Amino acid sequence: MFIERNKYLQRIIAHKWNGKVKIITGIRRCGKSFLLFELYKQYLLDSGVKVDHIIEIALDRKEDTAYRNPITLGEYVLSRASNKDEQYYVFIDEIQMSYKIKNSDVDEKSVPEEDRDLLYTTFYDTLNDLMSKKNLDVYVTGSNSKMLSSDIATYFRDRGSEIRVFPLSFNEYYSFFGGEKADAFEEYLTYGGMPLAVMEKDEAEKRAYLNGLHKRVYLKDIVERHKLKDDTILDALVDSLYSAIGSLTNTHKQANTAGSRLGMSTSDHTIKNYLNYLEDAYLFKKAKRYDVKGRKHYGSPLKYYATDVGLRNAKLNFRQQERSHLMENIIFNELIVRGYAVDVGVVELTTKDENGKPVQSQYEIDFIVNTGRQKIYIQSALNVDTEEKKDQETCSLKNSGDFFRKIVVLDGNQKLWTDEDGISYVGVIPFLMDESLL
Repeated sequence: MFIERNKYLQRIIAHKWNGKVKIITGIRRCGKSFLLFELYKQYLLDSGVKVDHIIEIALDRKEDTAYRNPITLGEYVLSRASNKDEQYYVFIDEIQMSYKIKNSDVDEKSVPEEDRDLLYTTFYDTLNDLMSKKNLDVYVTGSNSKMLSSDIATYFRDRGSEIRVFPLSFNEYYSFFGGEKADAFEEYLTYGGMPLAVMEKDEAEKRAYLNGLHKRVYLKDIVERHKLKDDTILDALVDSLYSAIGSLTNTHKQANTAGSRLGMSTSDHTIKNYLNYLEDAYLFKKAKRYDVKGRKHYGSPLKYYATDVGLRNAKLNFRQQERSHLMENIIFNELIVRGYAVDVGVVELTTKDENGKPVQSQYEIDFIVNTGRQKIYIQSALNVDTEEKKDQETCSLKNSGDFFRKIVVLDGNQKLWTDEDGISYVGVIPFLMDESLL
């Protein structure tokens, strides 16, 4: 049994034969290769494409190591697609394992120092050449310490179509898990949506797998890619970010936190670089703060959310299971998966202190969802079971000064309802499973 990824499959299908390289990106082990080589391949076969018209190359396989030479790779593909009157699909997995070849017919002395990269043929040259062939439709995946998939997407820009893949959403997870939705959500809240962890039935093995991904894959990649001396500070920063999910932070605060934990000093500049590395590796995504009334973004502080709560929980040895923060993180990820731009809202209000003096206060809206033509305000709350709690959770929404839609997502499976102020309330389970609610 395998897990369907219909959302991403449809995105690939929509980009078929668009004249660009399709670049499948995302955090490692989230299912990029499976999506391309299993799900999309089956779709093509079911659509009548002949099996010999799908050219599959996996550069991490022993039998395909010869094609790590970009020139050999290009020659092989063209030899397989020799009939120019027929269409072929080219799948290349782990493209970053292709090495560069020095061009022997160029006098190196005549090439300026700043242009020395042009002395080499790389997989970029090969892909550009293949992309120019009218009978080829090219797809690649790739991500490791040498070349992250984000680099590939950046390099091709308007010549490439990026299909970003995420860990399983709760909807995808439930399609595999089945059973009671409440039970499924509890499991998802703990172990997240990394496909191999989801398919593993033994809980000890789930924990070991998720823990191992951090040390042996993600952090190792970053250390090797950026030539770091060790991962001590990086590891402490990851722990700090995971512990502060849903909290505001900045580089200076993280530098102080890492320093106090390790008993060693580090600079704001180093932390800033490390934060960028972690985002490039798709481990975290930041959310900027937006002044609702002033209509401007704040530069700092920011919020960082984990790409997968299971990875987050495993890295912290399942010690810090703050339900409200985990639910907020899952809602954020769901909004990103749906393709929305998401900010953290700030509503500034003038109130009075106990002496009657005016005081400027800031109230937060967890998420401002930008749908293109309008905004939706979303607040994550475990419950609003008292008037005091309800007022606390909706104060920022009531004082936004506009008439955009406002939703409070509650813990549980409650159906959608709307109060006298026009604020809607819905359980997190139907919110995650029914995209039409937005």
